[in-house]
Amino acid sequence: MLHQIRWRIAIPYILLIVLLMSSVAYYLSIEVRTNELTKLDLKASSDALLISNFIRSSEQVLSLNNNELDNITKEWSQILDARITVIDSEGIVIAESDADRFSMDNHLDRPEVQQAISEGIGKSVRYSRTEGTEFMYIAVPVYDGSQLAGFIRIAIPTQDIQAAYLSLIRPIIFATILAILVAIIIAALIAEYISRPIRELTAAVKQITVEDLDLTPILSSQDEFSQLTKSFEAVVEELQTQIRILEREQKKLEDVLQQLTDGVVIVDRDGIIQMINPAANEIFSIEGIDATGQSLATATRHHDIIHLWKQTQESREGEVKGIEITTSKLTLQALGIPLTDSLPGSSLLVFHDISRIRQLETIRRDFISNISHELRTPLASLKALSETLQNGALEDPRAANRFLSRMELEVDSLSLMVQELLELSRIESGKVPFQLEEVDPCDLLKDSIERLRLQAEQSGLTLSYTCPDGLPQISADPSRMKQVLVNLLHNAIKFTSQGGSINLSCEQQESKIIFSVTDSGVGIAANDIPRIFERFYKADRSRAGGGTGLGLAISKHIVDAHGGQIWVESVEGKGSIFSFNIPIVSS
Repeated sequence: MLHQIRWRIAIPYILLIVLLMSSVAYYLSIEVRTNELTKLDLKASSDALLISNFIRSSEQVLSLNNNELDNITKEWSQILDARITVIDSEGIVIAESDADRFSMDNHLDRPEVQQAISEGIGKSVRYSRTEGTEFMYIAVPVYDGSQLAGFIRIAIPTQDIQAAYLSLIRPIIFATILAILVAIIIAALIAEYISRPIRELTAAVKQITVEDLDLTPILSSQDEFSQLTKSFEAVVEELQTQIRILEREQKKLEDVLQQLTDGVVIVDRDGIIQMINPAANEIFSIEGIDATGQSLATATRHHDIIHLWKQTQESREGEVKGIEITTSKLTLQALGIPLTDSLPGSSLLVFHDISRIRQLETIRRDFISNISHELRTPLASLKALSETLQNGALEDPRAANRFLSRMELEVDSLSLMVQELLELSRIESGKVPFQLEEVDPCDLLKDSIERLRLQAEQSGLTLSYTCPDGLPQISADPSRMKQVLVNLLHNAIKFTSQGGSINLSCEQQESKIIFSVTDSGVGIAANDIPRIFERFYKADRSRAGGGTGLGLAISKHIVDAHGGQIWVESVEGKGSIFSFNIPIVSS
């Protein structure tokens, strides 16, 4: 509390008032006592001179015997209401009104007696051991002619002065206390009035520090505080404008960073992340925590990224590095940029995910390799057959017909491949019209089973289907759905050994119908499963078999066009389950 400015103003003022009023009270008390003592002094001096003059005019008094003089002294004491002592020139008490003069000491050395000898009248205020109280002593000399005959001393107790003093000093003390209290109240009010604008300004400053920019108007009088307040309000207004501008700019930056698909990380000179966007969190699988404030090594857990940051720090130039993240199977192009001007010592790291580009490059290479492989065999066969015919096989009608039949098969294979490629291209481009209608899933299973039942029986396989009653209908193109099922069944028949079984089934899961083709065939290697639906992709074991490698790719695009998904579950040597789902007709 004492650190508040109003008390720092009020307390010195209050102390000053207390000091002044205490000084005045002390001065008045001294003045009152002095006045009372002066009055008493005048009375006692007058009485002492009166007695001295009386004795001088009555020469016989000091010649009286001591007992008579004691009686006269006592009479004077009663008349003057004072203690009277008669002292001879040697200082011996020869008469005393109140005490036993025989027990009293020599009084020649008393201050008032010594002063009376030197100045003609002596005065002293002191404590009397004889009477046990304080007295004012007045002594005057008594002369016998020109000779000093003795002294008359009057002693008046100061108790009455003390009582009068107290009766006067009490109102003074009361007035002083009252004045002090009034002064304290006035000082507090003045301090409150002076400190109010400061408190209001302080509250406004605190309001700004907690980012509350809606400044409450500050009331102030027309003084220096008013000028300070106006200056402060002008500064706050300018600050509000600048903060709003910065907030808009920051919001724009945050929106851009939020929408960027590239990961963006700002790292300071100590390797601590100062800013990271959602794309970077996703790239480095940072979930459930705020990576801001963590070290780059802790957040990314990749030595190549640390090396890129260190290179950027050392060279102070842009650095580019390709980074492979094996855990999430990502390929990144990382760019390190030193923020020399805007954030000295910090670096901007940008991570561009090129996994899809690499995948497309891989698919393109595989496509070229696969189509080259698929075309090489029929073209080589056609060339060999044509050369054989040119070399004389035409002369042999039986051989020529056999070669021509083989050539026709190869041409049909090439035509089928081209047709499937064109169909796949048209499906991917969305140019194939789908005739959607409400279809019973069980009817699709039955029709597909019937188309391939003979082929399955010729291969020595058991073909069955499972379809629960009451399944809801789906919205699909029946011919295209049958094409998908036939492709899946055909693959199952081709890769299932004699004596195996194939089951075609469907069931409802939530708002979709799931179709499944389950076989007991050779299965698919785990490395081949992610690419099984790519065009021309074949597992190594199927290279020797027929087919173009486009059936699964076509099936995937047909299912995607119907709003569904297709997938495979397989264990090598234990068979496979190809499944896809199609949404049911919404009611």
